[in-house]
Amino acid sequence: MLSNAQTPRLPDSQTFSINCNGKLIELDTPKIMGILNLTPDSFSDGGKFNDEKLALVHAEKLLKDGAEIIDIGPQSTRPNAEFLSSKEEISRIGKLISQIKKEFPESLISLDTFYAETVKFGFDEGIDMINDISGGQYDEKMFDVAAETGLPYILMHINPSYETMHDKIRFEDITLEINRYFSEKTNELLQKGVKDIILDPGFGFGKTVEDQMKMINEVEYLGFGKFPLLIGISRKSFIYKPLGKSPLDINEETQKLHLKVLEQGAKILRVHDVAEAKETVNQFLRKK
Repeated sequence: MLSNAQTPRLPDSQTFSINCNGKLIELDTPKIMGILNLTPDSFSDGGKFNDEKLALVHAEKLLKDGAEIIDIGPQSTRPNAEFLSSKEEISRIGKLISQIKKEFPESLISLDTFYAETVKFGFDEGIDMINDISGGQYDEKMFDVAAETGLPYILMHINPSYETMHDKIRFEDITLEINRYFSEKTNELLQKGVKDIILDPGFGFGKTVEDQMKMINEVEYLGFGKFPLLIGISRKSFIYKPLGKSPLDINEETQKLHLKVLEQGAKILRVHDVAEAKETVNQFLRKK
């Protein structure tokens, strides 16, 4: 029997669309968001792309491999990562957003930040969506700025402060907890005037391995069927640590989980390994 906060998955005919700077993106088929970390200290690719030329080359590869969205991350949020100010994030991004837009005008760019000022900068440079891991909790101006830009906003479930984002909390029912959070935050965003919301249940942030596997199994009950779901499990420790493997050696296991969440209605996969995820999406579409 489902708890009150669990809503049965809507039929497969349910579709969503998001407005990215006037460009309507239909989510009737799953999209791939390729990760472009500009950081020297990210957990699996730190330092690989924190130079503008290297970042542009990688952006091109992500797009050629099948990514529709490039998620630019100027700050690592792994445990014990270096904490950057918004000013430092903006300095690290430099002209990369506008460069990608110039080189690949059809690309969609998501900016991974929890700072309103970084969003303002990114908006002026041409970003298409906001990926805020904090759910507006680390910068009180974030929701207002999201509304001002009119961009789609990715709302992630996470602990309420930067200092506690990775503290493991054992919830009585993780699905119930995430849906309570989504209900509260989406109401606030809608009241502020944010029109396009994407939900991210927050794999890898303050959750036990057991709870994250429960989340995988209950993706279809997350988000009330009202908003598209983004799933970001790429190279996450809840997959590789129990297997005794490294983040780079779990592609097969990750793709099996990707297929599982796609079958439960996930609309966006946030990934490092785009070509492999693209094949999984194609496999999913062939089975439909």
